[in-house]
Amino acid sequence: MSELADKVQQDLVEAIDNDDLVLPTLPEVALQIRKAAEDPEVSVSTLSKVIGRDTALSARLIKVVNSPLLRATQEVTDLHTAITRLGVNYSSNLAIGLVMEQIFHARSEVVAQKMRDVWRKSLEIAGVSYALCRSYTQLKPDQAALGGLVHQIGVLPILTYAEDHYELLSDAVSLNHVIDRIHPLIGDKLLRVWEFPEMLVQLPGLYLDFKRQSERVDYVDLVQVASLYCHKDTDHPLARIDAFSVPAFKKLGIDPENEAMCRDLEESRSMFY
Repeated sequence: MSELADKVQQDLVEAIDNDDLVLPTLPEVALQIRKAAEDPEVSVSTLSKVIGRDTALSARLIKVVNSPLLRATQEVTDLHTAITRLGVNYSSNLAIGLVMEQIFHARSEVVAQKMRDVWRKSLEIAGVSYALCRSYTQLKPDQAALGGLVHQIGVLPILTYAEDHYELLSDAVSLNHVIDRIHPLIGDKLLRVWEFPEMLVQLPGLYLDFKRQSERVDYVDLVQVASLYCHKDTDHPLARIDAFSVPAFKKLGIDPENEAMCRDLEESRSMFY
């Protein structure tokens, strides 16, 4: 590791350990959605009013419900019907995940592009995690999708940090090294600060452990397999991992020769765009 990367890593770890790292708060609309969803008696109309305050978010949910993987015979054109179709829990978790895209803002085009790249890949992995969960497990697809959306959330504060430290921003090798080493730690911290469920808080720190064994299939397994799928046939290091040797892949019992499954997974990659 370069001297610069080593110093930045040390600074960030110390800031985390001392609670000196300023982490962004969840936007007000996300907090309102979470509060509404915690009410077991919440109605579709009430949730529609909360989510409807964010027009961009409303449009995204409507687009999701019309995606190839979810769409019915008739196109959905309003938020109330979209939430009815998706369900309150799924709509809430998806909305909270999508709101996170609004949290991080870049001043430079270099950082803005890196943030877009991270978010786009997270959207892909969220879609595939959803499809895998629905087809191969008894877990909750909305939680799987949310896990895919947040598993790399720790990269974004590092990019924000780099924007204020030009020596790091101008050294792509050091920046990528710091991101690879630190983002799981920051991701865990960020999700804990945001009071996410423990099963999702652990995702950033565990999804890259491809030798991990768990008693039963969980959300880490889903995000791992989705990550491998979304990076296959690329120059990313994950593309070099033999998926068949990964315990999570074996636990899900996926049949790579199943053409219908492959078609569903491919369609699911773009369901959250």
